[in-house]
Amino acid sequence: MESDEGSDLLGGFRFDAVAVAVVDREGLVVSWSAAAARLFGRGTREAMGVPLWEMLSPSGECRSVILAETVRAGHGRAGGTTVDFGVCPVPPTGHRVVMLLPSRQAVEWAQGISFFQALFAQGRIGVGVHDKDLRLVRTNISHGMFGQPAPGPGEPWEKGLNTADADCLRALLADVLRTGVPALGAQQSLRLADAPLRRPQVASISAFRLHDGEGRPNGVVALVENVTKQLRDQRHLALLHEAAARIGSSLDIRQTAHELADVLLTDLGSLVTVDLTEGVLAGDDPPAALGTRTPRLTRAAVACEDSRRAEPLLGEGDTYPMLPESPQLQRVRQGHAVTMSRDEAVGALSDPRLTDLLVPEGAGSLTVAPLLARGLGLGAVSVWRTERPEPLDSDELSLLSEIASRAALGIDNARRYAREHRAAVSLQERLLPRAAADIAAVEAEGIYRPATGRADIGGDWFDVVTLPSLRAALVIGDVIGHGLPATATMGRLRTAILTLADLELDPAEVLTRLDDLIQRLAAETVAEQKDAVGATCLYAVYDPVEARITLANAGTPPPVLISPDGAVSFVEAPPGPPLGVGGVPYESVALEPEPGSVLTLYTDGMLALTEYDDELGLWRLKEGLSSSWRPGIDLRDLGRRMLGELGDTQPRDDIALLMARTRVVDASHTANWQLPAAPESVAEARKLADDQLDAWGLDRLSLTTELIVSELVTNAVRYAGGPIGLRLIRDAAVLICEVSDPSNTQPRLVRAGDTDEGGRGLYIVAQCCQRWGSRYGHRGKTIWTEQSLDEQGTAFPPDMWAEE
Repeated sequence: MESDEGSDLLGGFRFDAVAVAVVDREGLVVSWSAAAARLFGRGTREAMGVPLWEMLSPSGECRSVILAETVRAGHGRAGGTTVDFGVCPVPPTGHRVVMLLPSRQAVEWAQGISFFQALFAQGRIGVGVHDKDLRLVRTNISHGMFGQPAPGPGEPWEKGLNTADADCLRALLADVLRTGVPALGAQQSLRLADAPLRRPQVASISAFRLHDGEGRPNGVVALVENVTKQLRDQRHLALLHEAAARIGSSLDIRQTAHELADVLLTDLGSLVTVDLTEGVLAGDDPPAALGTRTPRLTRAAVACEDSRRAEPLLGEGDTYPMLPESPQLQRVRQGHAVTMSRDEAVGALSDPRLTDLLVPEGAGSLTVAPLLARGLGLGAVSVWRTERPEPLDSDELSLLSEIASRAALGIDNARRYAREHRAAVSLQERLLPRAAADIAAVEAEGIYRPATGRADIGGDWFDVVTLPSLRAALVIGDVIGHGLPATATMGRLRTAILTLADLELDPAEVLTRLDDLIQRLAAETVAEQKDAVGATCLYAVYDPVEARITLANAGTPPPVLISPDGAVSFVEAPPGPPLGVGGVPYESVALEPEPGSVLTLYTDGMLALTEYDDELGLWRLKEGLSSSWRPGIDLRDLGRRMLGELGDTQPRDDIALLMARTRVVDASHTANWQLPAAPESVAEARKLADDQLDAWGLDRLSLTTELIVSELVTNAVRYAGGPIGLRLIRDAAVLICEVSDPSNTQPRLVRAGDTDEGGRGLYIVAQCCQRWGSRYGHRGKTIWTEQSLDEQGTAFPPDMWAEE
C-alpha cells in the first residue's frame, strides 16, 4: 500500500530511472547502481576504481565538475547517450554522489514541471488534478471562477453543485479514468445547490487520464473554462441572425408582429406581446415617438410557451385601455427600454382590473422595448418571464432593443406598403365601374380581386358600356406592371375605351386605336421603363336585337361561353398581340349564343391561382365553371363559387372577372323595312312608322317620330342613295328609330342661318329625341335616335312650337 501511494503521488516519475554513481576524492568509482550499469554498459566490477570523468568524457572535460567541493552539474556521454549529471559532495568522507539522466529525459521532466507550474499559475483556466478515487489532489480553482465554494485537497471538485450537475460531472471524470478516452470541450451546467434559482454557469471541460511510472492509470486531470458569456454571446448572435432572416419576410403588419414575438419567445422570455399604436395596422402614420400623450394601443401578436397563461389576458386584436401615467411608461414613451419586477409593473398599472388584463399568472419580471422607426413610435414589445425570476440583464436588454429596432423597420415598411396598397386599391376601385349591371342587353357581374403578398397591385379592369340600340360593350383588360403607374395607365385606357365606344367602331378597330394609344404612351415614357408600358384587352359588343356577339382579342386568355344547359366551351377567337406591340392587325369574330348564355371574360390572374401552366390552368378553369354552374344561378354566386373551386384565398396576381348573361329583344318589339332611294319613300316611311306605333300603343309618339323619320329618310334619299333601311325597336324605357343608308358621310349638326334653305334637319331630329348618333358598318352607316317613354308609354319631347 505504501508503494502504491508513493507511486500515485509521484505520478510518472521513477527513482530507479536515475543512474547513481559514488566516487572517492580522486573521482574513482567506489559504488555503482544497476541503472548506472545499464547506462554505461559496465558491470560493478568493471567500473570499480575507474575514474568517472574518463567514462563521461575521454578528454577529461568533466574532471573538474566531478572533483568540485560544491554541488555542480555538467554534460557528458555515457556510451552513445548524451547525459546530464549532477555532483553532490558527501562530507566528511570526501565522497561524491553523481546522479545521471539521459539528456532527452531530463529535458522532458524539466519542461513538464515548467508547464505544470505555468498552468497552475494562470487563473482563466481551472486545473484540477484527481487521484484514482477522483479526490482533488491539487487545483488552482478559486471561489470566484464559477461561483461555488473552492474545493480543498481531498474533496470532490463538484462540491457545492446541485445533485444532478455533480453526478454528471463525476460521471464524466469517471468515464475518462475508466476508458482512457479524453473528453474535449464537454459543456457542463454548473448550478449551485444552495442557489437553485440563480442563473446557471456553463463550463467547458477537457479531461485526460494520468499514468504512473509503470503506465498504470493513477488519476485524472481536468481543464475547466467558464464559457457562460461566450455561449450567451453566440446564442445572442444566432438570435440576431434568426431575427434578420425571419422578421420582415412579408409586407403584412400582423405577420411581421407575429414573427417578432416568435423570435423572442423562449430565448428571452416565456410570454411575448407586440402592441401597435392606433392606425398602424391600417397603414396610417403613428404619432411622433417623443410625445406627451400615450397613444391607444392594439395587441397585434401574442406568443406564449403555455397558452393557458395568455387566455385571461388581452387578446390579439383587442384595444388597450388607457394606461395611467407612470415613470416607467414615460421612459418607454421617450424611446427607452425598461425592465421591472412584477411588483413594479403592478404598481405602475395601479389598477387591479388592468393587472388582471395585462399581467400573466406567475410573472417574475417584465421588459418593455419601444418600436421606433424613422422617428415614429409604432408601439412596443413586452417580454414577460414566468419560469425565470431574474430580469433581463444588460446584454439581453441590448439584444432586445436591437431586435426591436430591426423589427420596427419591418413593421414600418409593411405599414407604408399597406398605406400605398390601400391608396392604389382605392384608386383602382374608383376607376372601375359598378360591379353589377342590369341593362337591356345583358345582366352582368364583375369581380375584382387585388393580389396579396405583393408589393403592388396590378392594373386589371373590366367594364360594361351601354351602347345605342340597346347594345352593350363588354371589356376586360390588364395593364403590364403593378402599383400606381399601372393603375393610372388603366384609368387612361378605360377613358379611351369609353370614348371609342361612343364612336361605335368595330371591336378590331377599337383595339387598333388602343394599340396606337399605348405606343404614344410608351413614347412619352423614359427609356428604362418603355418595356413596362403595355396591356392586354378583349373588347366585345353584344347586340340583343340580332343576338350576336362581335369581339376582338389583344392578348387575353380565351373567353368562356356557358350555354343555358351548362355546357362550357372556349370561344375560338384569333388571339391578337398585346396592345403596344404594333404592326399586327386585329380580327373581329362574331358568334350567336343562345339567349341566356353567359359570356365569361377574365384576366390571366385567374390562371395564376394554380401551380399549373396555362394549358392546365385553362382546363381547371373550364372544370371550375362546369362544377359551379346551376340553372338560374346568380352570376355573383357563380363567380365566387368558381374562385373557390380554383383556390382564391391568396391570389398571386390581380384578378378581373366579368360575367354577362345575354338577353334577346322579342321579335314583336322590332320592325324592319327596306325602302328605295325615291322621294315617295319619305311618305311611306312616315306611314310605316305611324302604323307600327299604333300597333304598339305608342300613338302619342307619332308626331315626333314622323318628324324624325321624315328628316332622316329625306337626307338619305337626297345625299346617300338606296337602299334605305328603317328599323324601330321598342324597349321598356325607350323607343329607338334607326335609318340606314350606303353612304359613309358623317352627319353633323349645324346652325342654319335665317336665309338658309336647308341645314335644319338634324336640328329638328335632335329636338325630338333625347339623344342621337350614328355608327358605321362594313358598308354604309346607321343614324339612330332614342325617345324616352314614361310608365304609360308616352313621350315628353320639348315644346318646339311654343310661342315666344
